[in-house]
Amino acid sequence: MDGTGLITVVILVYLAVTLGVGMMAGRRASRSVQGYVAGDRDFGLLVMYFITGATVFSAFAFLGGPGWAYSRGAAAFYILTYGVLGMAPWYAMGPRVAALGRRFGFVTQAQLLVGRFPSKALSLLMAVLTLAAFVPYVTIQMRGAGIVIEAVTGGEIPLWAGAALAYGIVMVYVLNSGVSAVGWTNTFQGVFMIVIAWVLGIYLPYRMYGGVGPMFEQILDQRPELLSLPGLDGNGNPWSWGAYSTAILASAIGVTMWPHLFMKAYTARSDTIIRRTVILFPTFQLFLIPVFLIGFAGVLFPESPDQPDFILPFLILRSELPALVVGLFCAGALSASMSTGDALLHGAASVVVEDGVQPFKPLSDRAQRTLMRVLVLVVGALAYISALHEGFSLVDLLLASYGIICQFMPAMVAALYWRRATTAGVLCGLLAGSVVSVFFFLFPELKPLGMHEGILGLVVHLPVLAAVSLGGRPQDREHVDGYLRV
Repeated sequence: MDGTGLITVVILVYLAVTLGVGMMAGRRASRSVQGYVAGDRDFGLLVMYFITGATVFSAFAFLGGPGWAYSRGAAAFYILTYGVLGMAPWYAMGPRVAALGRRFGFVTQAQLLVGRFPSKALSLLMAVLTLAAFVPYVTIQMRGAGIVIEAVTGGEIPLWAGAALAYGIVMVYVLNSGVSAVGWTNTFQGVFMIVIAWVLGIYLPYRMYGGVGPMFEQILDQRPELLSLPGLDGNGNPWSWGAYSTAILASAIGVTMWPHLFMKAYTARSDTIIRRTVILFPTFQLFLIPVFLIGFAGVLFPESPDQPDFILPFLILRSELPALVVGLFCAGALSASMSTGDALLHGAASVVVEDGVQPFKPLSDRAQRTLMRVLVLVVGALAYISALHEGFSLVDLLLASYGIICQFMPAMVAALYWRRATTAGVLCGLLAGSVVSVFFFLFPELKPLGMHEGILGLVVHLPVLAAVSLGGRPQDREHVDGYLRV
């Protein structure tokens, strides 16, 4: 068997094992909507730790992270920062969200928000914005899977076929088992990708430079601009501090508010498990260190990939590694992609049904599950079509998604902590912030100080929410007490 054949066999074995884990996971969960969306609220610490970590660190981290370290240097360190900052609020917020979920039967983010601020328009708006952010995020995962498979097979399996193969597997187990499959496959994939990342992150600098220290000494001598914060922008010019700092802030807020992560608070067996997950989560950030080392290892390499996002497979294929090792690397990269993609597909379908359809046309439990499965296919198809188009960075695409998700934070904080907030205030603030964010995304040259569009949206969102709420009639005290006195 030649090298390409062995690599293909390793990929197929990995995909088969993942499918098996996903299919078996669904046996324990009930066949209800609660079972499909919230795993019967029975996830323990191990699954919660990996479903949180593996869902956050996706193809953008395994491919986009090295791509930014390679092309933009220290700019990539923003990724290392925002994960810890974004998870910290969940120590207080997570148990409160879980308690409200148990009390009122919530399984999505918008259900909690609309429970506090009754409005079908708000529910629909949340569903639309969530879907708008999820499609490009799923696109990242599919494109990442296709990039890896195409690269390591020398183009024999093109990007379109590689993405279809990997996400065909994802769709099968998500359709069958829901969030239970997401949880247990994330656990398997999380362990796998961490091991592969550390092996490659230590091996490549050692093989190419004699070690991590000598590698950075040579980069400092020949490309010192890459090791100075805040690094470079996409055009090779110094990145502004305004852009760097607001990218961290927008991403940290986004991590807290991503609907597919927010919904995982409903799956935890207890509040203690949520708090322990938050405390342990920074250890998952260690996964990024070897990923960045791989990117920096390519800085002084005499050849260059077609796109910075290709640097990791590009180096692997030029390091004369055994075909078995290359195949395992590919499986590790697929783990990063699929462990996020499955959560996104499941989350998108759940949100659209529960928040975009159910408030207007109540469905039976069975009908909800059926429609969720149909939407998994629809969202997957939209993302797949988008993944076939080139010309964007995986990290840039993710940063764009965060602009929308940032706008959920003021509304959710108001729902959980501010007695005086009103439905009109939350709806007006969310609309105003989203419009501003989309405007500056479409016209980036107008952004002051290069600030992230999500933060610019919040600058408008917060005063609008406060002014409209304070100018309106307060909500019924007993209703508000049900949410603030948990």
